[in-house]
Amino acid sequence: MKKIEAIIKPFKLDEVREALSELGVSGLTVTEVKGFGRQKGHTELYRGAEYVVDFLPKIKIEVVVTSAMLETAVDAIVKAAHTGKIGDGKIFITPVEQVIRIRTGETDDAAI
Repeated sequence: MKKIEAIIKPFKLDEVREALSELGVSGLTVTEVKGFGRQKGHTELYRGAEYVVDFLPKIKIEVVVTSAMLETAVDAIVKAAHTGKIGDGKIFITPVEQVIRIRTGETDDAAI
């Protein structure tokens, strides 16, 4: 099993969720986060004063999939989140040793 963490632009969330749903991914966790990469933030104008926004709003999606489903899930996220502009985000993949469904006690693939 693998955990996919994808940092994407907020307006791409629905497209990514729908793409994963079409693959049969039944659950995911979404968190509103802030950060920066090569974008390095941007400058905004507020009440006539200019100020720098160092951290940009992003969405972090976390989903655990079987190893067999990993490549198709990552491809779906990349296609759905892609705009071709700076700040599209990143995907991090880590191994998952064990999953336990608290309600039923199911483990591993049965718990996903």
